[in-house]
Amino acid sequence: MNEGTPQETINRFDEAFDRIKQATGMRTQVEIAKMLDIRQSSISDAKRRQSIPDSWLIKLYQIYNLNPNWIIDGEQPQFLGDKRGGALHVRESGDSYGRKPKYYQMPVASMSTPEPEQEDATVASAETLAVPEQFHKASLVIVRMDESDMEPVIHRGAYVGIDKDRKTIRSGGLYALDMPMEGLIIKRIVHDAENSRLILRSENQTYADQCIPADGAAERVVGRVTWVFQEL
Repeated sequence: MNEGTPQETINRFDEAFDRIKQATGMRTQVEIAKMLDIRQSSISDAKRRQSIPDSWLIKLYQIYNLNPNWIIDGEQPQFLGDKRGGALHVRESGDSYGRKPKYYQMPVASMSTPEPEQEDATVASAETLAVPEQFHKASLVIVRMDESDMEPVIHRGAYVGIDKDRKTIRSGGLYALDMPMEGLIIKRIVHDAENSRLILRSENQTYADQCIPADGAAERVVGRVTWVFQEL
């Protein structure tokens, strides 16, 4: 079967959902929906879209410290830090061997800066954040959320890690985009193939969807949201 066929996509979704059940010890959709604080029908919707929502990945990390890459692709390690814990209390895996946790002091870019990848949007930032080693990479840019349009998934004031190497758009994923007159925005991108466009969706339903043509849209993608640090 060729890569990317519908059957493979379905199998990958089922495999990811099985990993969630395996890690949480839950066997039914009812139990998982309750744990994720979603309707059971949301699981059916996600399966129909063939996409594990980023809000699930964030919640599973916050509750179980599950590695989002392990859930999606089976990529080790299964846990980031302790087996259970919150996003702001991460223990480095090397602690048990006497190695002190390693942190990287990283600049926090402004969302109002049109091109956060440029030096003046990161190095010149007055605010910095200590990032644990397992969340750090060279392609990372950090912004502080200054709007409430992505609540309750991303709170206003949250620190958001964006991987600039992950620009391939997966429908249903959270991405940062560089938009004219707006600067940096974070939205859930839904691919509307029938109309050859991308829908930029807020989690806060009081905000209207935005739409941009699919052609050339990749040029506006800064990167994919890979983690969020925020108070619960």
